[in-house]
Parts: sequence; C-alpha cells; structure tokens
Amino acid sequence: MKVKHIRRKIRYALIFQLVRFMIFISRLMPRSAWLALCGSLGYGAYYIASDSRKKTLRHLTWAFGHEKNPEQLKQMSREVFVMLGKNAGDILRAYPITKEEELHQFLKVNGVEYLKEAYSRKKGVIFLTAHIGAFELAVTEVAFLGMRPLVVGTPLKDKRLNNLLWAQRSKIGSAAIERGKESIRLLKNLMSGGTMGILIDQDTRVKSVFVDFFGKPCATPVGAAVLALKTGAAVVPTFVHLREDGLQELNFYPEITVNNTGNETEDIFINTQVFSLAIESEIRKYPTQWVWMHERWKTIPGEEIR
Repeated sequence: MKVKHIRRKIRYALIFQLVRFMIFISRLMPRSAWLALCGSLGYGAYYIASDSRKKTLRHLTWAFGHEKNPEQLKQMSREVFVMLGKNAGDILRAYPITKEEELHQFLKVNGVEYLKEAYSRKKGVIFLTAHIGAFELAVTEVAFLGMRPLVVGTPLKDKRLNNLLWAQRSKIGSAAIERGKESIRLLKNLMSGGTMGILIDQDTRVKSVFVDFFGKPCATPVGAAVLALKTGAAVVPTFVHLREDGLQELNFYPEITVNNTGNETEDIFINTQVFSLAIESEIRKYPTQWVWMHERWKTIPGEEIR
C-alpha cells in the first residue's frame, strides 16, 4: 500500500510538471502547430492507454452500434483521443489569457442574446454544460461578459493539479466551487441574480437519479434541477466544440423550460431527464468531442446516492 502511494505521488508530480511545461510552450508556437502537436499526442495516447481505449470503444458501441459498423466505431474512438488532445491543448493555451480580444481570436460565440435575455430578468442563470470540447472556455467567456459565474466541479485528486484547475476557473471574476460544498452560497448567488456553471454528464458520488442517456439508464446528478426549482433560475445550455476550420465555437442555446408542478420528486426526475437529453443532443452533433473513456454507466440502480 505504501509503495502504491509513493508511485501515485511520483505520477502526479510528473503530470503536474508536464502540464506546467505544456502551458509554457503552448504560447511559443502558432496555435495551428500547437493543436497539431496536441492532436498527435492524443493519437499516441490511443495506442498507449489500452484501458481507456477499450472503454471508449465499448461506450461508443453502446451509443452508436446500431448505426455504425465496427470499423467506423474504431475510427471514431481514435478520433476521440485526437480531439481530446486538441481541445485540452486549447484549454492549456488559454490558461494565461486575461483579455477578451485575445480569447476571441480563436473562439466564436453564438446565441449570446439568449444568455443576456435570461440574465436581464435578475432571477439567476444556470449554465448547463458538459465535458464536450474545450468546455473551460465557456467559463472565461461568461466572466468576460461581467457575469461573475460560480463554477461547480469535482476536485482533482492531486492538490497541485487541482490548484491549477481552480486558478483557471477563478480568473476574471469567476469562482470555482467544490461539488457538494457551499450550497447556501450557490442558492444566494442565484437568488440575487447571479450565474453559475454546472456539469451533470459524469457519474460522480453525489445525489443522483437514473435517467435515459443514449438509450441506457444512467445515474445523473440532480444539482442543476434542484437549484433551478429552488431559485427559479433560467437554465441555459452552453456548449463548446472545435470546428473543422480550427476555430473553437461556443453556443448558448435558448433556455430550457423548467417543469415545476410542486411534486419535488417527479420534477427533479423530469428536469434531470430533459437536461440530460439536451447534453446527449449536443454530443450527437460532435460525437468525437465527448469523454467516452469516462465510466458514465458505472453505477447500477440501487447504488446511487439519493
């Protein structure tokens, strides 16, 4: 056990130094060359990370096996790793950005009118997002709009890596919040007309309900639904993807109507299902830009936190 702990510490230390080095060198070359390099690293990871490769192919088969043949699914799984490398590369390269015009050199934003209309009602806005594309860029954009979002996420296991991530999410007026913590702060923020971002597309040890996701029952966090019901905040789907022309695109979609009948249990389930379907719809548009190696269907009914 002690040897395993030491190995883990060494591995995290190496990863931390590698991430810092990549943040540094990302600014020393043209963005196109940097993304090509990161895509190549992702391609190499496909062949090295056998466990993640198998999970990716298995999950893609569950989702698209009825419409794709085995060779197409294998090609998709390789592309997942390439796109993960490129999108991670843009997140790293954007780490030191503090000026809006610099971000907009490679990020194109659509649908901001939906966001502004929801924000103008002063009842709070929940940005419903997912681990699609360079999703961290959405936080930076909302912060540049002066909306000072709180960003809910699960902390990384290594403190140094987590501090890097928290610093990225907490710049330009935004603030990172650990999932399951500071619930009162989140409620007060929304009820005073503030904003927050939340990701509900991963199987984490938080209060969840089972809803349909790509045709299979999937334990899904209820935080977004609970907060929307308690505060009356608007829920605005917010997603980022890397376009074929090499630019990142951030889309704000029309807000989702929140079902509120007064039956809390039923309302939480229905809204979580609707939110999950919105995420699935976006993934289907850009299927190789989601994290298919994540064990999204890991929890089985009866094991979820209620």
